[in-house]
Amino acid sequence: MQDISRRELLGAGIGAAAALTIAGCGSNGDDKKGSAGPDKGGNHPAKKAGRPIGDGSTSDTGKQPHQPPKPVPLEPGQTPPQFVIFSWDGAGEVGNGLFPRFLELAKNHDAAMTFFLSGIYLLPESKKSLYRPPNNRVGASDIGYLSDAHVKDTLKYVRQAWLDGHEIGTHFNGHFCAGSGSVEKWTPAQWQDEIDQAVKFVTEWKTNTGWTDEEPLPFDYRKELVGGRTPCLLGQDNLLPTAKKLGWRYDASSPGGRQVWPEKKQGIWDLPLQAIPFPGHSFEVLSMDYNILANQSKNSTKGMPSRYPGWRKQATESYLAGFKRAHEGNRAPFYIGNHFEQWNGGIYMDAVEEALKGMADKKDVRLVSFKQYVDWLDVQDPKILDKLRTLEVGQAPAGGWNTFLKTV
Repeated sequence: MQDISRRELLGAGIGAAAALTIAGCGSNGDDKKGSAGPDKGGNHPAKKAGRPIGDGSTSDTGKQPHQPPKPVPLEPGQTPPQFVIFSWDGAGEVGNGLFPRFLELAKNHDAAMTFFLSGIYLLPESKKSLYRPPNNRVGASDIGYLSDAHVKDTLKYVRQAWLDGHEIGTHFNGHFCAGSGSVEKWTPAQWQDEIDQAVKFVTEWKTNTGWTDEEPLPFDYRKELVGGRTPCLLGQDNLLPTAKKLGWRYDASSPGGRQVWPEKKQGIWDLPLQAIPFPGHSFEVLSMDYNILANQSKNSTKGMPSRYPGWRKQATESYLAGFKRAHEGNRAPFYIGNHFEQWNGGIYMDAVEEALKGMADKKDVRLVSFKQYVDWLDVQDPKILDKLRTLEVGQAPAGGWNTFLKTV
């Protein structure tokens, strides 16, 4: 893990001043029954030969396994499902075992997640000159390149993630959050260039690594990619025209959202991280591991081990409080952002795991990917969605759901 000074962070306040901190990404890092991972021999049950694409780094293996049934519109008076989307920025495996840990957790609880893969995590550092980031020097990156062994590990778990039914999105490449090269200042054309490079690193990793005997990724990334999250949640306004041109369906980059039903922005579903209760405080915190950390240990990732148990409990209760407020209130979707990091002794990974377990067995809960969620949104009656948007944070419908959505 890189030193925290290499993460360029943007401070932001929602409600109370400086209550939230928008985080950088990791330095190195009820409808899906029957999801299964590799057997004891290491063979994946869903694995099958596909049609090679390009240099064979990716392949078309057909329909993605372990997807939920085709979504249908809510019926009059029906209670909306409680959607929860867990997502991971960077999605690199750096030997800490977190990627496989959460794939296993998801499998055990019939959950789908979204993995926002950083393109340079599939680019060997020896080839970093291939990356030409907008407004930055050739090969520059504010997150580290992975070792060859960790690139192979990342490929392994990205393969498994897709075969297990998860979504592979993008976290773009170099994670520039400050100065003249910040993504906040990139034009739509520069975002197009960055996306083109991210896709190229994912679809040409065999050429770039020389590992011709390695298995391909089992999907066509150009078709798979329908959304992402920008570094430090910056630059969305200029990204969206490019995203729309590319046919993307959602963007998860906006900071400081509220727990209400979403709308489209420039024709793209806007699915922001949300302000959620922060136990013991009058202000709220953003629904991301690093932002809880920033309010607990002032951006230090190795601060005061004696406080880890209390911080772990507070982080878990924060996620569960956000979930409860939505589940018992307006049923707005709940988004949680994470990084495969062992910050403050790994307490945030434990908190995410415990929170997921605390949500998975509740009534009407669907743990889905962003792509699966927008599939559901896109088949709903616009009048129903408009009615749902009238509910405020935590506001349950007067008279119950049967009355609220019976006549729209």
